[in-house]
Amino acid sequence: MEPVNVREYEALAREAMHPAAWAYVSAGSGDETTMRNNDAAFGQLEIMPRVLRGVGSASLSTTVLGAVVEHPILISPMGVHGLAHPDGECATVRAAGNAGTLMAVSTASSRSLEEISASATGPLWFQLYVYRSRQFAERLVRRAESAGYRAIVLTVDSPRWGRKERSMRVAETLPPELDYSSLDDEDLPEEEFEPAALTWDDVDWLRSLTDLPLVLKGILHPDDAALAVEHGVTGILVSNHGGRQLDGVPASIEALSNVVDAVGGRAEVYLDGGIRRGTDVLKALALGAKAVFVGRPILWGLAANGEAGARHVLELLRDELEAAMVLAGQPDVATLDPDLVMRRH
Repeated sequence: MEPVNVREYEALAREAMHPAAWAYVSAGSGDETTMRNNDAAFGQLEIMPRVLRGVGSASLSTTVLGAVVEHPILISPMGVHGLAHPDGECATVRAAGNAGTLMAVSTASSRSLEEISASATGPLWFQLYVYRSRQFAERLVRRAESAGYRAIVLTVDSPRWGRKERSMRVAETLPPELDYSSLDDEDLPEEEFEPAALTWDDVDWLRSLTDLPLVLKGILHPDDAALAVEHGVTGILVSNHGGRQLDGVPASIEALSNVVDAVGGRAEVYLDGGIRRGTDVLKALALGAKAVFVGRPILWGLAANGEAGARHVLELLRDELEAAMVLAGQPDVATLDPDLVMRRH
């Protein structure tokens, strides 16, 4: 039987994937407290519906940095989709296009930026890790520009990799699908692929390098959000890296409102982390997110049923969002406001 909600894909994906690959995808850092809280924090928020508004359907269409999408549910940048399915990111990006949405492609993809772009029918963003070599980062940006990517998403929460203990225990048994095609194409020695400890000067350097809009991924503190705007950033992705970096930080949804207030409409704000239901999407949008990014559930769908599975995950979330908006008396994602959400006492 086909899954009727996103969570039902998790068990199917675990069964389909190599055990070490599953550990790599599903692990959080440390005690995995933040990873669990990303999900649980949505349960502490309640929707206050309005009634007698004549809302029989809801409009989900929106724009992200000028790109029109059919709904505000986007695909987070995640590495090595090849661990979930042989077609890797090419299957995922086809699912995104068929679902009318946008995909952010990871530096650590298992297919090249060019292959992924050639399979895309919707807008693409490129997520950039800056490693020790700035020249390497520049080459990746140039490749993304040439391949038609529409924005650069700079990950800023990774001056070193978080300790994902579940994955560390089985790392030596990872299958050969753990292949970073975009990195291999650059022919750099392995020691160059260590993350750099970035500063705001690096943000300025990247902005000077390209005319593409710049999004910072990994912002939780409102002061950093305000600084990002001062440095000309166009978008801010409120994220704790799926609980895979520093354990013990707030759930993304808990940090969202303060970031939105600090930005004050001067940049678009997005959220990732813990999205499992359309009601989660509704809560994030009401609290000021322009759109949400979905991570692990996309890989669950991909592992369970390839492109069709990834697309179905997006469709489930889209349909749940539309139903939740109707039941809450909300006709359009453009008119949601924080009064729709209250914190459970």
